[in-house]
Amino acid sequence: MTISTQFYWAAGLSLYVLAVLFLTRLPYRRMVDRGMEPIRAVYYNRKIVHMLAGGVGSVMVPLVFADPWYPLVSGLLLTILLDVAHVTGFRFYWFQTGENRNDVKFALMWATSVSLLWWILENPWLAILPSLYMAFGDGVTGIVRNAVIRKRSKSPIGNVFMLLVCAPMGWIIGGLATPAIPVWGLLSAIVATVIERYEFGPIDDNILITVSASAVLLLGAYWGPLG
Repeated sequence: MTISTQFYWAAGLSLYVLAVLFLTRLPYRRMVDRGMEPIRAVYYNRKIVHMLAGGVGSVMVPLVFADPWYPLVSGLLLTILLDVAHVTGFRFYWFQTGENRNDVKFALMWATSVSLLWWILENPWLAILPSLYMAFGDGVTGIVRNAVIRKRSKSPIGNVFMLLVCAPMGWIIGGLATPAIPVWGLLSAIVATVIERYEFGPIDDNILITVSASAVLLLGAYWGPLG
């Protein structure tokens, strides 16, 4: 029995993600050594992980995988790893905190949104769109807020930059659907940007972004092109 090319890609991308998780300890140490509050360095690092692990991983999905199973399994394994780090107390302290498990929810929502949307819509590009919002859109949002507000906040200045990042992705990737639904893609970006400002107890922005954007895309696929 031969091992499929998808397996090698899944293994390689998993090693890449693990490398990102461990190597981001270096910028954390550099920021702290320069006098930055450790919690601010943690939030910068978390957004770096969002983009380099979640964002790059998302882009690779439609390029190297032929079905959703490998992204689903890989994402769930990462979710387990991050959760175990919290449970055991051996946290990746340079991007995890004891205050929340948002990193775990990020990995879980990445795995479930990519795989479910792919199965339902049968389009891997549309399937990764909510995760791109979560990775790059929310990533840029957090970095801007951390730089300007200098603490974790929900300042609207972050949402301005999130929309600048997400709107083009929504329009372009929405246009890759059959039939093309760029307006629905743009609407999903707007909804994700607005909903990012909210959290409801354990339901954080990672959950809200992916669920709301996915709902808009599903509605768009059912309704059809606008205009």
